[in-house]
Amino acid sequence: MTQPIALNPDSRAAAIAAMADGELDVLVVGAGVVGAGAALDAVTRGLSVGLIEQRDLASGTSSRSSKLVHGGLRYLEMFDFALVKEALEERGLLLTRLAPHLVRPVPFLYPLQHAWERPYVGAGIALYDAMAMAGKYEMGVPRHKHVFRKELARLAPDVRTDALHGAIRYYDAQVDDARLVVTLARTAANNGAHVATRTQVTGFLREGERIVGVTARDLENGVDLTVRARTVINAAGVWTDQIQEMLGGEGALDVDASKGIHLVVPRDRIRSETGFITKTPHSVLFVIPWDRHWIIGTTDTPWDLDLAHPAASRTDIDYLLDQVNALLKVPLDHSDVVGVYAGLRPLLKPLRKAGVEAETTKLSREHTTISPIPGLVLIAGGKLTTYRVMARDAVDVAVADVEGVRPSLTDRVPLVGAYGFEARSNQRVALSRVTGLEVGRIDRLLGRYGGLVDEVLALVERRPELGRPLEHADAYLAAEVVYAVTHEGARHLDDVLARRTRISIETFDRGTLCAREVATLMAGELGWSRAEVEREVDHWMRRVEAERQSQLMPTDTEADEARVQAPDIV
Repeated sequence: MTQPIALNPDSRAAAIAAMADGELDVLVVGAGVVGAGAALDAVTRGLSVGLIEQRDLASGTSSRSSKLVHGGLRYLEMFDFALVKEALEERGLLLTRLAPHLVRPVPFLYPLQHAWERPYVGAGIALYDAMAMAGKYEMGVPRHKHVFRKELARLAPDVRTDALHGAIRYYDAQVDDARLVVTLARTAANNGAHVATRTQVTGFLREGERIVGVTARDLENGVDLTVRARTVINAAGVWTDQIQEMLGGEGALDVDASKGIHLVVPRDRIRSETGFITKTPHSVLFVIPWDRHWIIGTTDTPWDLDLAHPAASRTDIDYLLDQVNALLKVPLDHSDVVGVYAGLRPLLKPLRKAGVEAETTKLSREHTTISPIPGLVLIAGGKLTTYRVMARDAVDVAVADVEGVRPSLTDRVPLVGAYGFEARSNQRVALSRVTGLEVGRIDRLLGRYGGLVDEVLALVERRPELGRPLEHADAYLAAEVVYAVTHEGARHLDDVLARRTRISIETFDRGTLCAREVATLMAGELGWSRAEVEREVDHWMRRVEAERQSQLMPTDTEADEARVQAPDIV
């Protein structure tokens, strides 16, 4: 198999030139998981495709989720069986066929407070498993199991079992959401899509009543361009309303933003072999294993402030700590929190200007795809797990009047890195001997790159100095920073610290100690001057300080005011 096309400065420049020259079949606006998925869906049907994003790949919602690929157990209580069935099928597909290198099973315990919950919750989880087994694809995870108090104490020594009647252990799956998006974008590019980040839509082109493309600005170089396309798919998520405003009217979808925050704490703060899930007064509490850490989330509150930089307040953090401490023998406090991140869910309101605002917990997690104007498709709502279905539906609408376009085949297109993953996993010990890297390090690289680990290890072979861990973030190799620039489209320091790696939430200093080392490695590939390195490092320091200040504020408004003091570098 030939090596996949790399996303780098040269490929970006070529993509912009190609999009500005001629007419595309489909232009996708927004490179989150749905936009990247739509680009892949369209290009594998034989269409000419462009994908543009005003910031970085997955810079919004798609890098700030709970990082779960799941059916949505709580939706069974809402009798939303179709949504759960669809999500469980996609979970199995990702686990077993499309992205086995990125998506992996993760066990959860559902604690039972009362004896009567066992038959009730047990029936729900049995139905959950049965729906997965009855789906079109392999289940991909083990079946559930009832756990009683003695075994619960063994599995999770730090959980308060005195008031519990045991638990039910079941499986879902998890993924590094930002890596999934990067991998989707690379797979789309490998099939011929033109991918350009830091390219902002500034307006729409019309011919009569039809949209025939967009005007855009290359934010890196300050150059305006025109991109013509037979159909534009807007996959801008929480920015859907802003895109619709460019059309001169309210548009046809009304999207609310719901803020969800997550805490990251070291793995040794909670002794447990599994994660947890339980209901809270306002949301669902997840305690999710994340390599050396736990991710604790989430909240579900309305957000109408800055969309680019949702901020977690102290009230949000206190709420999550209170909820998780109700489960633990030894409570967590603010000093245990390594990282905090906040993301926005794009939720569909049932009616525009209905008079009464709906609670975000009641708004639809399902998606809607419409074409309000010829040549324009809008898609909003949905969830990470069902990105492929959303992408397929958007392209279906986009090509509804075009003859000869084949149906979606993305259920049969493994993402780059899936090929060779099993073989390289079997060769992990041999790879360790050849490279001199520990087997555990090889395992970690396989879980991030799959079969593309060969490209990362080739960098180390050519430049042995890149085989060292970063000084203040030793979970990552220097080679991974260089690879992020040369193959994964990273153009700025925050692209690497916040998305290509997760240093920003996995270290107590939030990446400030390794920022200069990372920027210097990037500079060698991007040709930055010393002044540009200083600018990137300074911006990161300001960003971290703004986030820390926002997390001390009691209200969303005050947190937002603190966070926006460090705007994007581009």
